[in-house]
Amino acid sequence: MANILVVDDELGIRDLLSEILNDEGHQVDLAENAAQARAARALARPDLVLLDIWMPDTDGVTLLKEWSSTGLLTMPVIMMSGHATIDTAVEATRIGAMAFLEKPITLQKLLKAVEQGLARTLARPSATPLRTTAAPMADFVPEAAMAGGVLAVPLDRGPQATQSFMLEKPLRDARDEFEKAYFEFHLAREGGSMTRVAEKTGLERTHLYRKLKQLGVDLTRGKRSL
Repeated sequence: MANILVVDDELGIRDLLSEILNDEGHQVDLAENAAQARAARALARPDLVLLDIWMPDTDGVTLLKEWSSTGLLTMPVIMMSGHATIDTAVEATRIGAMAFLEKPITLQKLLKAVEQGLARTLARPSATPLRTTAAPMADFVPEAAMAGGVLAVPLDRGPQATQSFMLEKPLRDARDEFEKAYFEFHLAREGGSMTRVAEKTGLERTHLYRKLKQLGVDLTRGKRSL
């Protein structure tokens, strides 16, 4: 979905944030200090940065100020810290940070901040469009039909079998509903084989299993196998 840069000198936090964001479908780059963050910023041009304040070489606020003064603050930056004062958070916001997350960071606050940051990225006039030309919904979902805020997608269980999605729901709820149907579809098609589903969906088996549990997919039905 997006390219996110995580900058934090603590390995455990980098690994945790990377795992969470990967499970959400994002590409994640990691940096443990400002020097690595500068290199990653120049190489990958991230859509969003999660930036720790306290780091051994250059602190996050100084790096944020550097990016701002040199015209490199072209992406939303979310600051993180477990020890920062209110004054520090206010300063970071004044420089250009879009949000401040206090450690330990809850999953809900993290995902909400990331979603808001990426929404801001897509709203920028310079943001690269997902498609160069407008296309009807049927180009994205073959034979899809929309009516009254409901998206009906045909399944391969016969000509009358469809899966419906309510489009008026909040984005996260609608996405979870779609992802659950998506994984159930592939589990049924692959006879419950977690290995083949992992290959089809491009996820590691451990991430796939965690995702299925998170979505509430019944792993006992159909004699799921590894």
